[in-house]
Amino acid sequence: MSKTIVLNPKSLGDIIEIQGLKIQLPKKPRKRDILFSEKKKAEQRWIREDMPKNLTRETANDYYDYIEQEFKRRINGLWFMNNGEPTYITGSHYMFIQWSNIDVGYPDYRDANRKFFLFWEACKLDPDSMGMCFLKNRRSGFSYMASAEMVNQATQTYESNFGLLSKTGSDAKTMFTDKVVRIYRRYPFFFQPIQDGSSNPRVELAFREPAKKITKKNKHIQKSEALNTVIDWKNTADNSYDGMKLKLLVHDEAGKWTGSTSIAKNWSVTQTCLLLGRKIVGKCMMGSTANKLEDGGLEYKNLYYDSDISDKDLNRRTKSGLYSLFIPADENLEGFIDEYGFSVTKTPSKPVMGMDGVNVDIGARDYIKNRRDGLKNNTTELSEFKRQFPFTPEEAFRNDSLSSVFDVEKIYQQMDYNEIADNITTRGDFIWRNGIQDTEVIWIPNNKGKWEICWVPDEDKRNLIDKSRGGKKPGNSLNLVAGCDPYDHDTTTDGRRSNAATHVYHKFTMDENAPCEQFVCEYINRPPKADMFYEDMIKTCVFYGCPILVENNKIGIIKYFERRGYYDYLMDRPDSTHTDFSKKQKTKGIPGSGVAVINAQAEAVATYIYDHVGIKPDTGEIGKCYFNKLLDDWSRFDIANRTKFDATISSGLALLASQKFVKIKKESPKFVKFVKTYSNRGNLSKKIR
Repeated sequence: MSKTIVLNPKSLGDIIEIQGLKIQLPKKPRKRDILFSEKKKAEQRWIREDMPKNLTRETANDYYDYIEQEFKRRINGLWFMNNGEPTYITGSHYMFIQWSNIDVGYPDYRDANRKFFLFWEACKLDPDSMGMCFLKNRRSGFSYMASAEMVNQATQTYESNFGLLSKTGSDAKTMFTDKVVRIYRRYPFFFQPIQDGSSNPRVELAFREPAKKITKKNKHIQKSEALNTVIDWKNTADNSYDGMKLKLLVHDEAGKWTGSTSIAKNWSVTQTCLLLGRKIVGKCMMGSTANKLEDGGLEYKNLYYDSDISDKDLNRRTKSGLYSLFIPADENLEGFIDEYGFSVTKTPSKPVMGMDGVNVDIGARDYIKNRRDGLKNNTTELSEFKRQFPFTPEEAFRNDSLSSVFDVEKIYQQMDYNEIADNITTRGDFIWRNGIQDTEVIWIPNNKGKWEICWVPDEDKRNLIDKSRGGKKPGNSLNLVAGCDPYDHDTTTDGRRSNAATHVYHKFTMDENAPCEQFVCEYINRPPKADMFYEDMIKTCVFYGCPILVENNKIGIIKYFERRGYYDYLMDRPDSTHTDFSKKQKTKGIPGSGVAVINAQAEAVATYIYDHVGIKPDTGEIGKCYFNKLLDDWSRFDIANRTKFDATISSGLALLASQKFVKIKKESPKFVKFVKTYSNRGNLSKKIR
């Protein structure tokens, strides 16, 4: 069970939960102490209060109580009445909407931003969190909120460094000059430390001179000790801020790092800037929309999911050290916010007044859905629109239709269905009964198991062995086959541990009680020892009684099967896939390279997706491919760099193994496209050739 982060230990109120993070708010104060409580319910909304007109540096002594009030609100936050509801906002949120002048003036209050700042406050207070990884939609205001928080913290922190990074050095500089510096220069004077250097800095904002502050005792402006605090930005590089100690690191547009730079490599470096030994001494505020997966989006996707608060190690930290936050597009869409700052998500029964003074007569979700329907005949634009305005993290990380050799829209349709379907797959392990090899393989459900399945044979078909011709041969070879992308070494030379992948496929059948042309079992894992993986493959084949087609460029699995007496479970290269040269080869399995093989696998997968994945346009029925890891791998598949896609390779091999006749062109020294080419423009993929 996750712990609760207490915002104010001296005032314990309600507990809320935001994306798995439990947060205890301060206790509600007396009604008279809540801002705007004296107003009628309908008039209770956030209204920014201007600074008293006569308040200047010279008259500050006369406004001590007001200035002291603002310092308290800055630290403790405040409660205000919003349409009859007592509402708490953090000090950082208060400084954003009250004192952070941005491009449109002072920001409006929005409930979605309240959620953001509450989550951020909890990240700051949690000693096990290095900050937040925010997956945002377009025009969410993250850059301004992050800039405001940087100024807020820096102007009240001693002996500290604050750093800013973006997708390019130019973007970081622009954010610094146009947002950070702008907000600081428009701060009320009593929040401004004395700044050294230029009045319009381009590289750093330094507070090395004494700040000014009112003391209750003297009630006049006096100099305090110097803050010696600096805000600056760096060019985008893997080692930006390497060796520095940072109080706050703002990572803007972290999902758009491209070219030679890597957000993953940079984070592995910059997170050390926030640590002193094992103690977290600084925080990171990271946020971005996601680029196409091949343009930096994949690294940010991995970073986001590595920040899942529900998945912590024994040190109580996520894989990244950060906490992930996602706010759906319909919860903060411009033009769909009512006068109280709440998103009009659903279409109202009657129009409601928007904060811009214009009536809102349609819900944000319906509006976005209508826009999607209008783009259904252009899958490229549709994918981009979903990525910019996502309802789920999965949509935010979707690939571009034209960047894939497969019909990704059909793939995403299937993934969406699988996400909401109940109990269509089960995770578990295959084990030898009583731990005795070569007896009987049994299935044991286990939420952390290495296999995921959606079907098992009837008991009389499990562990079925054909002994009619002597030796041990798979008994269900007419119906079931497996494809496997193996590995030979316990570790790779570069330390990278890519997964092995195996898929079991049920061929066409007239049996209504058995799946037809469907993947039924998935294994994507990498045990610490290669022999453990080989044994896992034997157990898979024995349980299903199926032969297995493996890539034979990694000979270890072939030798292991032979040594264990399961050599006849290994498939030969299908006759129809041979070239004149390859017919002379006698090794079990199929090569992992060669244009003919690569094209055959890609063609087999593309055809399968077209026929069996996603929504069928003529019937509206959904496909029966239930393994989202496989679907995700297909959506990202790059035929020019196929070795990264273990699941695509293994599934392609299973499909090849299921086909009796596969016509393959002869090997060519030139790289050619696979046989069929599909256009992804329109609602469905259309074969070009």
